[in-house]
Amino acid sequence: MISETSCIERARAMIQEVPNVVILTGAGVSTDSGVPDFRGPQGVWTKNPLAEKMSDIRFYMSDPEVRRLAWQSRLKHPALTAAPNSAHDAIASFEQTGKLTSLVTQNIDGLHQAAGNTPSKVIEIHGTIHRVMCMSCQKKTRMKDELTRVSGGNLDPSCLDCNGILKSDTISFGQPLDETKIAMVFDYVKNSDLLLCIGTTLQVFPIAGAVDVAKAAGAKLIIVNNQATQYDDVADGVLRDSINEVIPLILGV
Repeated sequence: MISETSCIERARAMIQEVPNVVILTGAGVSTDSGVPDFRGPQGVWTKNPLAEKMSDIRFYMSDPEVRRLAWQSRLKHPALTAAPNSAHDAIASFEQTGKLTSLVTQNIDGLHQAAGNTPSKVIEIHGTIHRVMCMSCQKKTRMKDELTRVSGGNLDPSCLDCNGILKSDTISFGQPLDETKIAMVFDYVKNSDLLLCIGTTLQVFPIAGAVDVAKAAGAKLIIVNNQATQYDDVADGVLRDSINEVIPLILGV
């Protein structure tokens, strides 16, 4: 593991030495943009247990009151007004080096694209808050259009085409992940030289398994997170400093 005294310099050197880097980001990369995480001390679910219930597909689909609460929560969702921070900007600039093969994110806030990352480079494992999907006909619409309906008094808007239940185009508890996306991520990681994990506790599978795939393929592993992860002991570098400050330094921008 990189020593505390030279961890930033060593991490930067490792990144500069390899041609293919995959970046995996979690909630921690967006907290400085005002988007809270879920499980931390100030996390959404920690402060409001009902929010976790609103994120469960079973309750959402069966209980109109849960849906109404969810729509009210979306009206105030910080991701809808958040701006990229210096970590997002650094990752976007890093893409211009040609080293970034894929940017995998567990976040739904769209801040990587807002910072300038090419949308086709970004794999949104858990979907995006900026779209809405009909649970019946799968039609997708813009979140801001549906929120206009909510603000106008339609507290549980339904699909204008089929009258089906609408939900943010994000993965809730009880919904399967897109297996095609997962396979794509593992393929990118398997062919990478270095996996950089930023702001994720690496607790959620199967995506946390990207670390196992990377190590099995001989790739380097750098973890930047303010909490310990189960993969710290196998990482080639672990940095605990502010993500907003560290990422621009190690990515060389």
